[in-house]
Amino acid sequence: MNLPLSVSEASNSQAFEKLHPKVQKWIWDKGWDELRDIQERAIYALLNEQQDVILAAATASGKTEAAFIPISSRMAYESDLVGVRALYLSPLKALINDQFSRLTDLFQVLDIPVHRWHGDVSQHHKTKLLKQPTGILLMTPESLEALFIRHGQSLRRLFGNLNAVVIDELHAFIGTERGCQLQSLLARLEFALGRQIPRVGLSATLGDMALAATFLRPDGLLPCQLIQSHLNQQGLKLQLRGTRLAAKEQEQQADEDADVIEHLYTHLCGKTNLIFANSRSNVEMFTDGLNQLCRQRCAPEEFVAHHGSLSKELREDAENRLKEQAQPVSAVCTSTLEMGIDIGQVHSIAQIGSPPSVASLRQRLGRSGRRGEPAILRVYVSESTLTPKSPLLDRLRPHLVQTCALLELLLQGWCEPPDKSRFHFSTCVQQMLSLIAQQGGLKAAQLWQMLVVQGAFKDLIQSDFLALLRSLGEHELITQMQNGTLLLDRKGEQLVNHYSFYAAFQTPEEYRLVSDGRTLGSLPVDMPVYPELVLIFGGRRWVVLSVDDQAKVIELRPSASGVPPKFGGGGALFHGKVRQEMRKLYLSEELPVYLNAGGRELLQEARSHFYSLGLNQKQVIQEGQSIFVFPWCSDKALLTLVLRFQQAGYSQTWSEWMALHIEKGSFAHVEELWSDFQENLVEPLTLLGHLEAANLQAEKHDAFVPVELLKKEFVARYFEG
Repeated sequence: MNLPLSVSEASNSQAFEKLHPKVQKWIWDKGWDELRDIQERAIYALLNEQQDVILAAATASGKTEAAFIPISSRMAYESDLVGVRALYLSPLKALINDQFSRLTDLFQVLDIPVHRWHGDVSQHHKTKLLKQPTGILLMTPESLEALFIRHGQSLRRLFGNLNAVVIDELHAFIGTERGCQLQSLLARLEFALGRQIPRVGLSATLGDMALAATFLRPDGLLPCQLIQSHLNQQGLKLQLRGTRLAAKEQEQQADEDADVIEHLYTHLCGKTNLIFANSRSNVEMFTDGLNQLCRQRCAPEEFVAHHGSLSKELREDAENRLKEQAQPVSAVCTSTLEMGIDIGQVHSIAQIGSPPSVASLRQRLGRSGRRGEPAILRVYVSESTLTPKSPLLDRLRPHLVQTCALLELLLQGWCEPPDKSRFHFSTCVQQMLSLIAQQGGLKAAQLWQMLVVQGAFKDLIQSDFLALLRSLGEHELITQMQNGTLLLDRKGEQLVNHYSFYAAFQTPEEYRLVSDGRTLGSLPVDMPVYPELVLIFGGRRWVVLSVDDQAKVIELRPSASGVPPKFGGGGALFHGKVRQEMRKLYLSEELPVYLNAGGRELLQEARSHFYSLGLNQKQVIQEGQSIFVFPWCSDKALLTLVLRFQQAGYSQTWSEWMALHIEKGSFAHVEELWSDFQENLVEPLTLLGHLEAANLQAEKHDAFVPVELLKKEFVARYFEG
């Protein structure tokens, strides 16, 4: 393992001597008494222009400087070259603004300009850059998409001497529609320039470095050096506080979070903290409850809300208070503060409820423990008080055990690998239209070459590619000339010329929930919804009768089942390793040291019920008229099993936490089916016959994707054989 390189020692080292003298002086002027491990190693890697590099290290470990110190040095030595020399791509506009200040500080000593390009930047500055391209350009993938469409013929002049593309928060792109768009844009950029441009990925959270390298450059035409810094890893102070809701509170649903709010107030006041509350409604509720305590105790209101539905002004005010730290402030937030701008030193992290993944938890934890201090993580899990009528799964305390499993995997250093199963047909549609607009027309063979052979859609087979083209023609988005050239049709021009086209992703659409002609409310749908599925809404269980994708309406009827168990995870699909870790926790006799007294009692109680139900020896059990199957598999595999049991005649089958719940079944027959399912895997696509009414359109441009391809994407996204 390389040790940190002190600046005094660095002056005699090969790495430091290769830096431009002005860059060396900048390091001295910053008062650094050492270059961090990742910065030293990056100098060697990035001065070699014929490779890609991934820099993975904890938040605030100096990854930005690690990338741009050698890049700036190389640019200083090649000052006669014109055009944009380095391109920085970020998932967040706020992060671009933050990095703009940091990079300007470095590059101004070299007289190299740094430019931003997003919606808040004036057209004057953009026009000036287009006329005289120079320096460093910071933008989002959406802005790069717009640049391709509007100024596609100028790419060589803009980027002719480009020698580095830096991608920040790399993990945020992997496995997503937006990430597929980014891959396609980078491939198109290299196609336009006729050469490979070295790519630099920056990330604090990567589960599999090799898979990350494959994402960074799917064609593998350049080698990739992986630099993962384990130096300066902070210590961790961790506690999981398990609490039991009183029966009275359970019934009345009043003040059930009072103990959590009191504990947060007691331990967080007077310091700067982040409190992750999983949902927007929780953010508002906890922020209000904490500030009520501030008012009752005649103390300043230290708690601010931060989530995606707030206005830009309110979000920026919260961010500025965190960054300036003129007064103590704690932000209660969703995932909006999980990554992005540098908000300075945060004393601790609080997590209310189970986090959605290990990767998310690692990213959140990285916000704490800066400047050599240990990270502090407080996790709060509430479970109901058991009664003789408590559902079986409530007795197993799945919320607590799932959270423990995530923490155990975090401590083991494991992280979810990226999902490589998706086809991204929606993004392919966008890239087809974008390329045709950029080039002013292309033939199908040219599109195939640029998007598939040399592009990001290497898993796309030719028949599916041609089906997409036919569908675009049927929807009057493209038209074909006699010589075979594809052009945008009238509707295609309208779509591409609208600013909303540049983003490949969209937020989940709200569906109106209706029962017997009465509107119950609305629900953002980002999971498969289909007839016979059981939904929980307004504290009741409902069965889906029909799904109308055009009207965005889901018809429901009340379920005959009783009070539903508590669900968690915020709609996340958990990896099989999380479920297997849960089983290990049930079987173990050890108590995690991070549990408080209440948490230890709940875990022991969960283990007692686990053994009394015989789950240490079997996977299928019956209670009353319900049968439960515990496969201990990924949630995608669990959803596949739901469809297999439904197809076998058990229409009232659904998934709850780590189990299948089957209403009114034959225990012997279910056991027989489960044994058969384990021995004989199935292609999930064969299970979609009775799901014709499911909301298959999940992505932005799915309306233009043929139904058969939507089914393939649907299966890849949600199911596992």
